[in-house]
Parts: sequence; C-alpha cells; structure tokens
Amino acid sequence: MKNYPFGSGSPKSFLAYPRGDFDLESGTIKRARKPKSSLPVPIKMFKSLGNRLHYYYKLHPLLVFFISLSFGITILTIFSLYESRYRVVSSNRKFDMGSDNYPFAKLQNLVMVAGHSVYTSSSCEKVDKEDSWFLESYQKHSGQAATFLTHIQEGVEIAAKDDGALLLFSGGETRKDAGPRSEAQSYWTVAESKGWFGKQENVRWRALTEEHARDSFENLLFSVCRFRELTGTYPYNITVVSYDFKEDRFAHLHRSAIRFPEARFFYSGTPASSTSKEAAMKGEALVRAQFQEDPYGCLGSLRHKKVGRDPFHRSIPYPSGCPEIEGLFTYCAAAPYPGSLPWQI
Repeated sequence: MKNYPFGSGSPKSFLAYPRGDFDLESGTIKRARKPKSSLPVPIKMFKSLGNRLHYYYKLHPLLVFFISLSFGITILTIFSLYESRYRVVSSNRKFDMGSDNYPFAKLQNLVMVAGHSVYTSSSCEKVDKEDSWFLESYQKHSGQAATFLTHIQEGVEIAAKDDGALLLFSGGETRKDAGPRSEAQSYWTVAESKGWFGKQENVRWRALTEEHARDSFENLLFSVCRFRELTGTYPYNITVVSYDFKEDRFAHLHRSAIRFPEARFFYSGTPASSTSKEAAMKGEALVRAQFQEDPYGCLGSLRHKKVGRDPFHRSIPYPSGCPEIEGLFTYCAAAPYPGSLPWQI
C-alpha cells in the first residue's frame, strides 16, 4: 500500500455535513434557534406600565375610572384656559409678520371723534350754520352746528400733537331724510373745507373715517376695529372727542365694557351750546342709566334705537377686520365680557 503524503499540495479537507446540529436518527439538520431581539428600554417601560395599570384596574376598577376621569377634566380645563390666550398671541404674531400689508402700520394711538349729525349742504361755506346740517328736533338749538365744528377741530389739534396717532371720524348713515351720507364722511368733508385748521400737511394723510357706528358704544368699538384694519395692531392709547357731559359714558361705561386700561384712555370734552345744555344733561342721564343696565347696547330701547339709525340696512363689516375681538361684537350681558382681549396681554 502506498503512503500519500499530506502537505500543501494535498486535497483540502471538507465538511461531511452542513453546519448546525445533525440528527443521526432522522438524517436531518436542526437549525440553531436565533436569540430573541431585545425591546428598546422606553417600550419595555410603557409595556410594564400598561401591565401594572391593567392589574390595578382589575383590582380597583372604580378607583382607576375616577382617577382617569379627574385627569381628563384637569387637562381639558388647562387647555380651555390657555386656548384663547394662545389664539390672541398667535394672531398678534401674524399681523406683526405682515405689517407691510397695512397702510398705517407705524401709527400706534387712536384719536376718535364721535359724530352727531350729517352735513347736508351742497357747499361748505356755512359749516357753522344749523341749516347746513340735518338736525333732530332735540338738536335744533342756536349754536348747535358750531359744536360739531369744535369737535372736528379738537380732533385735528390732538392728532397734530401726536405723530403716532390715527384720527378717525366715526358715525354711520344714521338719518334717512339726510340721504346715504355718513356722519363720519360729513366731518371729514368739513375738516377738508377748513384746510384742516392749518394742520393739513401733518394730519390729513392720517385722518380717515369709520362709517358704520349707530351709537356711542359702537363709535368706540367700531373705531378700535377700524384701527386694527388700517394698522395691523390695536391702539396703545385711545382719545375720544365728544361733548363734556358724555365723559362718564365713554370713559367709564364704554371703556369698562371693552375692558380697555384706564391709564391709556383719554377723553377730551367740549361744551354743548348754551341753549341746549339743560336738555342735553337730562337726556344724557337717561341714556347713561340705560347703558348701565345694558353695557353693550344689545337689548330693549338701546337696541331699538340702533335699528332705527340704520335706515339703509348697511351690512356691518366688523369684526372681519379684527378677529381677535370677535367676541365683543356678539356678547350680550350685564356683566363685563369675560374673554381675552389683545390690549390686556
């Protein structure tokens, strides 16, 4: 028998059976079991927590139910408290980012002149004469027209002293027999005819109108919304120009109704004509009492009066231009409006 050397040139060794466990009896190969992959730690924690909760639920189902219910109510309460504030903040961010779209974005303060009548003359030569204005019976007093002119001039003078102020004449088309002419446009036209009392270059470009208000509360609320439409923000300071006997109505009742800060609200009152002062004071006492019971003018006689001052059924565009205070336009109660407001952030 020949002996074959085993060296580098000898045939290579081979495996008689594939890798794995070989069963001699069956002649088959047993595949090795793969180790189970380990779950991530967070999943293990949640799975363990779920098992524990399930265990406790079986032992004390009512206790677990009431705990879950209390937790859910707490979350909903917290969410409801912060939802409105979040919407206001996010809205402020939106119009801050898009300030280039507003024609008067740099103006910060509002000067509002409340309208009281419609100018009906075909010319502007006699703006201080009663027959140039449409007057109700209670307004037909000597010197009444001159008081309107005083309001207009006062508004212009105040705006001229504040380069950051927007001047708004406020008042809608309130008199049917005067035709579709607004109080606000009447005041603007008179100011134009008077050359803006020597302040044309300074004031005219930032003097506009709010032409839908039907009462004093709407003079204020609608002008605030109009300011938002024109500037993209809400006024920091508000100055109202009207008769001196209406100061309490504006500075207390209306300001409180919209919860505007007292320290940033100013009032400039001018006197009524000497022939109408006594009657005006009596009428004001009545109206003030009505607004004390109905701060938002949405019930009874105040609402009826507003309907009567809309003879041409004008569609009011607000609050589309000031969505952050939409609730003020639909709220109707004796208590102050409870929602969040932009000037209180």
